[in-house]
Amino acid sequence: MLITIHPDSPEPRKMEQVVACLEKGGIVVYPTDTLYGIGCDITNAAAVQKILKFKDVNLRKTNLTFICHDLSHAAQYVRPISSRTFRLMKKNTPGPFTFIVEASSSVPKIFKSGKKTVGVRIPDSNIILELVQRLGRPILSTSVKVAGEETEDEYLTDPSLIQERLGHIADIVIDGGIGSLDMSTVVDCTTDDWEIIRQGKAELDDAI
Repeated sequence: MLITIHPDSPEPRKMEQVVACLEKGGIVVYPTDTLYGIGCDITNAAAVQKILKFKDVNLRKTNLTFICHDLSHAAQYVRPISSRTFRLMKKNTPGPFTFIVEASSSVPKIFKSGKKTVGVRIPDSNIILELVQRLGRPILSTSVKVAGEETEDEYLTDPSLIQERLGHIADIVIDGGIGSLDMSTVVDCTTDDWEIIRQGKAELDDAI
């Protein structure tokens, strides 16, 4: 199902429709400040497994990422961080960054298979932030990437094409406009010696 939602002023009735889908274990494609993402309620193991199978994810080699609506929300799912790292994250959120941090016991076990760390995203995107807030739990975040017709996989930016290609796995595709091909900048924050492990859309502002 393709649902058009205004990116700046998401319509409450439509948002509640998407939240109801997530609460029932549904899978949703949503816009972010970088690539379109595909995700679900992180506490629904069956939905998480379905997405991981679709993406062919090796849990021992990949940090799974989820979206929180702000740092207070994220604090429920990560181990305590230093005040210096907190200031760094606060200065760069919401924004196109993924912060790798140590997971707390509140994170479902599947997210910690072979690893003790997770990726946390707080995108500068009204639709997904409001969805997470209305749901009350983080949403799994992984990019909409499908097998290309030739040798390389491709990222999809057109919601209509996403619906056409991923309608078999996604219960709802949110049309929030044409998406970006930029990726988030990934920052390892497991110590105070932060390390950028993937440079993406934005430069990290570390002047704190």
